[in-house]
Amino acid sequence: MLDAIRDFFRSSMKPEPTQEGTPQARKDLRLAACALLMELAYADSEFTADEQAHLESAVRRQFGLEQEEAERLLELADQERARAVDLWQFTSLIADEYSLGQKMVLLEVMWGLVYSDGELGKKEDYLMQKIGNLLRLEAGYLTQARNRVRSEGGLDEG
Repeated sequence: MLDAIRDFFRSSMKPEPTQEGTPQARKDLRLAACALLMELAYADSEFTADEQAHLESAVRRQFGLEQEEAERLLELADQERARAVDLWQFTSLIADEYSLGQKMVLLEVMWGLVYSDGELGKKEDYLMQKIGNLLRLEAGYLTQARNRVRSEGGLDEG
């Protein structure tokens, strides 16, 4: 399995110059971010078509991937998510390597995913709070990202 992940990153992912260091570090960050997104997608036990479409679009846009690359990354991230015993392995990497701005973008993608099916479940809300804490963000940042997504999506407060 690890060989499949390594092969994917060697052949499919485009190296980008980043402040996180090596291209491999950037790829690991992408996998970690996508694993968190997959965890959110399954939080309410129903991974809807709207959530799937939002997730694929966000991954393609944020990471500059083609459809096939995004699908493969999400598949690998889902496998990693399923094997993980907790979220720390993903959040610790992101907390250490992402800037505040990058964390805010990730939060907005996460809130967009959560709201893509039109409602916020209790498990989704809890998981967002937990991820925010694990990313070492103050509650105000989580709320700010949530409000931005809600206002851009025309979602009612409540």
